[in-house]
Amino acid sequence: MTAVPDSWKISSAADAALARTTVARLTADADVPLLERARFLTALTAGLRRCLDQGGTWELALTADEPAVDTDGQLNVTLRPIGHSQRRTPPAEFTLACPRPLPPPTAGPDRAELADGVLAADKDTAAVLDRLDETEELLRLHRDELHQTNQGVLALHAELDAAALAERELLDAERAARAQAENARSVLTFLADASAAVTASLDRETILRRLPELLVPEYADHVDVWLFDDERTPGNGGRPAATVTAARTGHPQHAAAHPGDLPGVDDLPASVLSPTRPLLCIPLTAHRMLGVLTLTAPGPRFDPDASVMLIELARRTAIALDNARRYEQHRDTAEALQRAQLTDLPTAEGLLLAARYLPATRGLNIGGDWYDAFEQPDGSLLAVIGDVTGHGLRAAVMMGQLRTALRAYAVEGDSPGRILTRLHHMLCHQQPELYATAVIARFRPGDPEVVWAAAGHPPLVVRTPNGAVRVVEAKPGIMLGVPVPYQYEDHALALPPGSTVALYTDGLVERRAEGIDPGIDRLAHTLAGFGTAELEQDLDASAESLLKPMLHGSERDDDVCLLLCHTTPVAEPADAPHSTSVEPAEPAAGGGTPPS
Repeated sequence: MTAVPDSWKISSAADAALARTTVARLTADADVPLLERARFLTALTAGLRRCLDQGGTWELALTADEPAVDTDGQLNVTLRPIGHSQRRTPPAEFTLACPRPLPPPTAGPDRAELADGVLAADKDTAAVLDRLDETEELLRLHRDELHQTNQGVLALHAELDAAALAERELLDAERAARAQAENARSVLTFLADASAAVTASLDRETILRRLPELLVPEYADHVDVWLFDDERTPGNGGRPAATVTAARTGHPQHAAAHPGDLPGVDDLPASVLSPTRPLLCIPLTAHRMLGVLTLTAPGPRFDPDASVMLIELARRTAIALDNARRYEQHRDTAEALQRAQLTDLPTAEGLLLAARYLPATRGLNIGGDWYDAFEQPDGSLLAVIGDVTGHGLRAAVMMGQLRTALRAYAVEGDSPGRILTRLHHMLCHQQPELYATAVIARFRPGDPEVVWAAAGHPPLVVRTPNGAVRVVEAKPGIMLGVPVPYQYEDHALALPPGSTVALYTDGLVERRAEGIDPGIDRLAHTLAGFGTAELEQDLDASAESLLKPMLHGSERDDDVCLLLCHTTPVAEPADAPHSTSVEPAEPAAGGGTPPS
């Protein structure tokens, strides 16, 4: 570093101007950039002005440091007072980096150089101003660009906000659609379940009881059903006007203080009987109008989707009620017909008879089970029990036809097997696809054997006088009506006085869970528990007692028919031959020795 010092005495403005001009020339010769030079000279001028303002004589000292490798040189300017103010005023220092070496200081400029320095200062100022104009222009351009960028950002934010709003609206619409779909699914599921519940029964009371259980409290606060043909329900008096209007017009009515706007429903003013809760009155229409279903809203109003479901449920309920009414009429007719066919048992010498008939407790209730007992012209008695397949009026009618035909054939004196053969032929030709089972037993007063024949029927159960019980396991033959030719055989069975023969239908012994054989064994065991004196004293009471352990008060899918035939001794004429050809009794089942 090389220092080239120089100094000037500053005591007037001319001295200050000459010093500034000299420093300006030195910095210009050293290629100091314009802006740095202008800043430096401006600061120096301000320092000189402060010195002049304070008065006295000041010394301006220059020190130049030469540039080194990779570094600029440096110009140092120091202003310090000379004289008595030196102690009170600290020196002022100004520093400027110089890319080139400073030329050696020369004698102070003359007046011409001073004028050139002043003009050069204006030139520098003009150059600085030009630079400033360029900077301002660049700043303006950048400002415009920034403004456009800001506008773009604002537009982008607006688009993003619009996109976010559209997305929220889409999400809200999707949620609403999902909620609506879920509500529709829930309503349809309820409609399917409720329809299955009301149509599963053919009992009108059960249907009417199920409706409130299904609808309250989710879809209705209260449920009222007005059936026109129900004598237990009052007439129009005490019923809402909307209910009466629905009955008169056959169109659903809505009664509330505000319109319901329900699809397919007329609006009426609020009901006096329900001023705070809306009413929905729906006609119950099947083949004809059966009544009106009146619902009280569970809240301030009915949901439109729910109202459509309720109207459809009312239609299906009306069909179920109409089916129940038809079924009741059908059942009553069939039951009356069937009971008309049940015979009053005759009184025969040497034979006691007792019968029981119980309809099924589930399903159509009326089947084709029947029993019959009647005397023949030759003095014998035919005991019959049978079962026509199916239930209802058709089964009852066919049971009556079989009973009538059987009596007609029996009048001609045919044997049990021959009678069944003729019945089979009749069914095959007159009633195809109708089948029946039957067993016929012929008793003759004083004859120690019974002749019987069976067509696909459960076997006879016989109790001997000593209490032994056997199940007669003879070939029963095919069912009546099966479309194949068949001849039924007669069978003879030893039956000494005091014996009991049980004829029955499968409803007594058959259960779904266990089949028919356990039921037959249970019947044999129960019959073995009776005494001979008990049977002869009151055979009707014995028949009733026999049913209790067999049925246990349970629900029955089929009819139950039982015919007990108990033989008693008959006084023989003095000249009557003594009969010795009696079939020996087989081992007992359910009592005595085990069955073979």
